[in-house]
Amino acid sequence: MLNIAVCDDEAVEIEYLVSLVQQWAKVNEKSVNILRFGSAEEFLFKYEDDKSIDILLLDIQMKEMDGIRLAQKIRETDENIQIVFITGFPDYISRGYDVSALHYLIKPVEKEKLSEVLTRASVSLKKQEKFILLSVDNESVRINVKDIVFVEAFGHSSCVVCEKNQYNVKLSISDIAKMLGDGFVQCHRSYIANIGHISKITKTDIFFDSSKSIPVSRRMYSDVNSAFISFYRGNIR
Repeated sequence: MLNIAVCDDEAVEIEYLVSLVQQWAKVNEKSVNILRFGSAEEFLFKYEDDKSIDILLLDIQMKEMDGIRLAQKIRETDENIQIVFITGFPDYISRGYDVSALHYLIKPVEKEKLSEVLTRASVSLKKQEKFILLSVDNESVRINVKDIVFVEAFGHSSCVVCEKNQYNVKLSISDIAKMLGDGFVQCHRSYIANIGHISKITKTDIFFDSSKSIPVSRRMYSDVNSAFISFYRGNIR
């Protein structure tokens, strides 16, 4: 799943961009989670605790903190998020490249141009290593998504099992699933598996390269097996 944020101080503009993103996702069969922010400050408040956002559609001209300053603060710690500037004034364009913006779009944003940019951003994200930030024992721990073998739910908490370590976090399995994105599949009410670590699937269990195993529910077996086959045919990265 792609986490896409729209940050603009005009509510009408936000809803217009959201509708375009939804259309792009439907046409391209992408699963997206869209977040709305009415100011740079509102975005930062959320971002400090949750850095799972993949693509940011960012208005440059906003009250208080503008889009350029927000992008500069983001780039202090995050080089991976795909920033797309939205502006009504071409004069601001050159400043966008100072913060490694993927592209800029002039208002009113055209559907076709936004679609092209979103496709470029999603391709670029596939080429990057992805990290998630988890709070573990009151410390922030950065985890490379590819190192996660599976996630197991315990009520409203979860255990993230990696190749060398495991982390107990106060997040539901659905919350973690939103952070992980493509390459993971829910195989049981209490488990999510990293397809890249799976070595074998039976009607009742999933086996990993590490020799660990987790159950697969009868209801989910067909979807899990199809995802496993698609992964190794190159349809998922």
